[in-house]
Amino acid sequence: MSNSILKTILAAGCFAAIAFPADAEPTKPECLAGAKPGGGFDLTCRLAANSLLEAKVIGKPMAVTYMEGGVGAVAYNHVIGKRSKDGNLITAASSGSALLLAQGKFGQYDESAVRWLGALGADYGVLVVAADSPYKSLAELIAAYKANPSDFAVAGGGAVGSQDWMKSSLLAKAAEQEPKQMRYVALEGGGAVLTALEGGHVKVGAGDAAEMAKHHVAGKVRVLAVMSPSRLPGDLAEVPTAKEQGIDIEWPVWRGYYVGKDVSDDDYKWWVDAFTKLAASPEFTKEREARGLYEYTLIGDAFDGQVKADVARFKILAKEAGM
Repeated sequence: MSNSILKTILAAGCFAAIAFPADAEPTKPECLAGAKPGGGFDLTCRLAANSLLEAKVIGKPMAVTYMEGGVGAVAYNHVIGKRSKDGNLITAASSGSALLLAQGKFGQYDESAVRWLGALGADYGVLVVAADSPYKSLAELIAAYKANPSDFAVAGGGAVGSQDWMKSSLLAKAAEQEPKQMRYVALEGGGAVLTALEGGHVKVGAGDAAEMAKHHVAGKVRVLAVMSPSRLPGDLAEVPTAKEQGIDIEWPVWRGYYVGKDVSDDDYKWWVDAFTKLAASPEFTKEREARGLYEYTLIGDAFDGQVKADVARFKILAKEAGM
């Protein structure tokens, strides 16, 4: 197994044994991104659309369409209400979708209202401080936070209840502090978090590895811990995980897809087999790496189980954090 956190589930058991259901290939393949062009959902759709065609898993281009609203909530409700049987359609999702489902922000529907197809990559949460910060390890940061919590402003690229807020709450819990008492500064994206750190306006930032890695290498900030099961490859290879430093914190930011609840078993199996074939292709690896994602492949039942486990975990975290 690769050292870069490969979690590949070959749904058909063996790549060579994959048999696509007859006549199940989508006639008009489409990926729905539940936001404006340019964001994470767009990236997720483009990852599938480009690599599926380049690897010759699909025989015609996949259309990418957009439906803004509720950080994916409008698209989720649209698929359930209007396109539940559409075997042509896959819809982009992320661990943020699971977090919003756990908080009841997708309306009347829960995580069982769609069929979860697969995840084809992930980023990971990080905790970062300014380059001239006195804290050289996660243990030092936690000890200082615990000693004087009111002195620690923590910035994240999202509002209270967002993924960055939840990462910050895990830091507060590790320091035996109430997350809802945390001095959290909600900013617009990772770039604003970096600016706040460099300007000395906050002491800690919560963010994602792919965005922070180049700034860590450039000496602008210091990544203290990555929230991954094992060390990440590339620019952050020398940064220890939170677990290595004695703190049981993991935060994968997976990029995945779902289909409608009433899609036929043959159509669902076609997509599962297609994703399994895709994940083993060099064309996919190139596309994933170009988008700054790390290896994280869960397909079919394995992904369905992971999403539902994530929602259950996020419900507990939200309750503990006083959300």
